[in-house]
Amino acid sequence: MPAEIGVKICGLKQAEHVRAAAEVGARYIGFNFFPKSPRYVELDQAAILADIVPVGVAKVAVTVKSDDEELDRITSAVPLDMLQLHGGESLERVAEVKARYGLPVIKVIGVADQGDLEQIDLFGDVADQFLIEAKPPKDAPMPGGLGLRFDWRLLAGRKYWRKPWMLAGGLTPENVGEAIRMTGAKQVDVSSGIEIAPGQKDSDLIRAFIQAATN
Repeated sequence: MPAEIGVKICGLKQAEHVRAAAEVGARYIGFNFFPKSPRYVELDQAAILADIVPVGVAKVAVTVKSDDEELDRITSAVPLDMLQLHGGESLERVAEVKARYGLPVIKVIGVADQGDLEQIDLFGDVADQFLIEAKPPKDAPMPGGLGLRFDWRLLAGRKYWRKPWMLAGGLTPENVGEAIRMTGAKQVDVSSGIEIAPGQKDSDLIRAFIQAATN
């Protein structure tokens, strides 16, 4: 597997896990600001964690249907490099967020079938990157972080969208290599796949995932 694979470790709440991710070569660290998530982190704690992220590793705010007031609080309290929008935002809303905060935006696209991939082309002019994951069930308590995977064959041969993209959803240290080979992904994102319980990361699993993705 090529070493240039970029890894995003998401939903971190503890310093030891931030350090473990950075030491093994994570390219992105994600902080989850969705209160209903077991990975939710308070602003003051996120600010502390952001301060120990090494230079060159992007700090990403994971948000769900956040209005300007909430994004103002997040960006004022935590030094961030990117915003991840995870709530069915419109083209106009993505453009507004980029203009207001001056930060690159990752737009999450939920996929269940081939038709869902059209959203990637639709948002290509406004989003800076895409995170492609399984579309959650309609009655799901959260829009992501459910450990669900979609049919990776839908992405086979689709390496050349206009913007960079990450593969997410149901990835683990055991299957991330297969996922990369099957989809051609150059970047991968993991949260629940490196946990021993919902919201409880494990440093050994973090290291194992990054090593499996990049070796």
